[in-house]
This record gives sequence, structure tokens and C-alpha cells, in this order.
Amino acid sequence: MTDRQGVVRRLVLSQSWFKTIAVCGVIGFIILTSILVDYVGLLLQDIESKKLKVQNRQLKAQFAVVEGKLDSLDKSLDRVQSFMTKLKMITDTNSDQRTLNLTVGATTPSASQIKESMEDREPASFHAEESGISILKKPILDNVKGELARSEENKFATLSVRIDRSIKRSELKEQGVLDLWESLSMQQSLMRATPSIRPSRGYLTSEFGYRPSPLSGQLKFHSGIDFGVPPGTPVHATADGVVSFAGFDAGYGKLVSIDHGYGVVTRYAHNSEIFVTVGQKIKRGDVVSASGSTGQSTGPHCHYEVRVNGVPVDPTNYILDN
Repeated sequence: MTDRQGVVRRLVLSQSWFKTIAVCGVIGFIILTSILVDYVGLLLQDIESKKLKVQNRQLKAQFAVVEGKLDSLDKSLDRVQSFMTKLKMITDTNSDQRTLNLTVGATTPSASQIKESMEDREPASFHAEESGISILKKPILDNVKGELARSEENKFATLSVRIDRSIKRSELKEQGVLDLWESLSMQQSLMRATPSIRPSRGYLTSEFGYRPSPLSGQLKFHSGIDFGVPPGTPVHATADGVVSFAGFDAGYGKLVSIDHGYGVVTRYAHNSEIFVTVGQKIKRGDVVSASGSTGQSTGPHCHYEVRVNGVPVDPTNYILDN
């Protein structure tokens, strides 16, 4: 028998209290479950949102790369167009038209001349598959907001049009080069007699046209272009021809003139030395003189002129090795 005595107490709950506690428990369970479901949903949305942000950054980076490549392609096509325009201008088989072209200078085709028909153009994806180009996918659907990122959609549309246009331009240039090659193959002698290279190394220091005279300061027509070079720099003939003048001129100093036929003459002035004689046959690239500062000159340079039927024209139109 123990010396401890305990008091037993009995708690009696009525049926109504028991039901109330049960209902409260169920309600609490439902509330906790709802909170948990909402939390999980928000967590999943946050993960999806982060994923979309990463994909969006990647998409923008891809757009930037493709746009950069398109810019380079457009610049290359522009250089090809300029090169082809010059070639067509100086190699026209029609002598009268060629003289006009040489006198007036190169012209760039208008937009209407190179505009392609929208109905006949294939989609960018078709050309891309044929050329092995990887076209970016369209912007990803924003599941959080339930809408497309409009700016990205517009960028894609613009990029697609640019790709179509560049591919079409490249096709036109390719056909133009093939046509030009066929024409040039029949005009080799004309090409050899047409100025097409730089007469000397150095930077272009004075352009063709009106300018303030370095001697008087007054506005005066400059009938050629100048290359800033050290004294003694070799001066090369820019085309095949025959030396028509080799001597001293009061304004030009030591001057070399070469007759290329077809009404075209080139002149090389302010030389320090002359290495050719009148009547001598010259090939493109031959050294005819050394640069200097003779005659009316303010410093050593190579003065270069192109004349067609006695009329000075812009020599930069006939320099293809820029």
C-alpha cells in the first residue's frame, strides 16, 4: 500500500463541444492546405519566371549576335555594290557611254532598281535552311502574364525581313558579278588601259574639286587628288599606256603624263625624279617617278590626275584597291 494518494479528476465534454472542436480542426486543416498549395504555386511561378528571364536574356544575346552579323553582311554587300558600280562604269563596252561614265562618275542604283517583289520572295526560314543559317525561334510565351513580349516579337519580325533582304541582295550581287565577269573577259585590253589602282602609298590629303588654295588661300579648282608621302616614294602607273610627257612644268614641277588610249590620260606631278621617257610603253604598276615637292607645292606629295578627252575627272572613281 503506498503512502501517496491521488485525486482523479474527470473532464466531461458535451457532444456539442466535441462537434465544435472537430469542425474547427477540419477548417484549420483546409486553411493550412490552401496556404501550402498557394505557396507551392507561387514557388513554381517564381521558378518559371526566373527561367523565362534567363531565356529572355539568352534570346536578346542571340539577337545581338545575329544583328551584328547582318550589319557586317550589309556593309560587305555595300562594298561589293560600290566595287561593281565602278567596274561597270569603267568597262562599259559602249565607248560613248563609257566616256560619259568616266566624266560624270559612279552612280549608285536607286532603291527601285534593287527592290524585290514581296510576292516572289521566299520566307527567311527557307533561305536559312538552304544556306545553313540558324534562325532564332520566336519569342517565348510569357505564361505568367499570358501575353507575348511585343518588343521581342517586333525585333524578330524586323530581323526576318532584314535576313530576307540581305539574302536577296547577295543573290543579285552574285548574278551581277557573273554577268560582269562575262563582259570583262571580252574587254581585257580595255581593262589594262583603264586606271584602276593607287599611284602611290600614303594618305589622301586633298580631294578632287574646289578647295582653298594652299598657296593663295583663295577658292580654286583642284583637278586631281593628293597623297601625302615622304620624298622619294615610288609612283606607279595606274594602267597600261605610252608616256606622252616627261619633263618640267612650271605649275606641276617634274611631271609625267601617260596616254592610255580611249581618250584617257593620267598625270603624276611634283616628282623629285622621273624614270621614264616620252614614247616609252608602260604597264600598270611600273614605277615612273619618285614623289617630291617640285613646282607649286607646299610639301612632298604625289599629285594624281585622270583626264577623259581633256576633261579632269575624279580619280577616286578609278581606284579599286582601296
